Amino acid sequence: MATRKPTTAAAKATPKAAAKKSAAPTKKADTKKAASAKKTATAKKAAPARSAPKPGKPPKINWGPQSFVASHLKDAAFKTGLRSYAAYRDLNIEKATGGAVQAHVIRLLGKCDPKVVSIPHYHGVQFQMLYMLKGWMIGEYEGAGRVKMTAGSCWIQPPGIRHQVIDYSEGCEMVEIILPAQFATVEL
Repeated sequence: MATRKPTTAAAKATPKAAAKKSAAPTKKADTKKAASAKKTATAKKAAPARSAPKPGKPPKINWGPQSFVASHLKDAAFKTGLRSYAAYRDLNIEKATGGAVQAHVIRLLGKCDPKVVSIPHYHGVQFQMLYMLKGWMIGEYEGAGRVKMTAGSCWIQPPGIRHQVIDYSEGCEMVEIILPAQFATVEL
């Protein structure tokens, strides 16, 4: 912290007197310190503890030859996958990239049940991007808090970020792109 030059009568005081004065706490300074300590203690209490370590370095992506692929909505098939409350439409990117990238449309099913949906977790990925197509979703993201994503919202979840779904609308759909295609998910 930089020190400021005193501009009041304290500037004219001797160095000993100035040191003595600065060593004696003021009522205002004590109040600020107490408020700061209370904020820090509250933040520590509110910070959720991790029950599992974050994955180490995400798997290395081996870029091999890529092939052309097209995925059409008229041929779309949504299948259950990682989450019971979601159906996934594979966009066939994993095969086309030799396992380097996974891309799918996620359709959240039914009414949101927090007991099933709101499970804190993280993924061992190098890159994860989502784009909201329809509806809305509220998520909680480590370091960002609760964020509501609506149609047209796009976000990146950095490698290993702790997050969870809090709520979503009926008909909620989003596109997710992940590198590499195969990765670990750790529930906390």
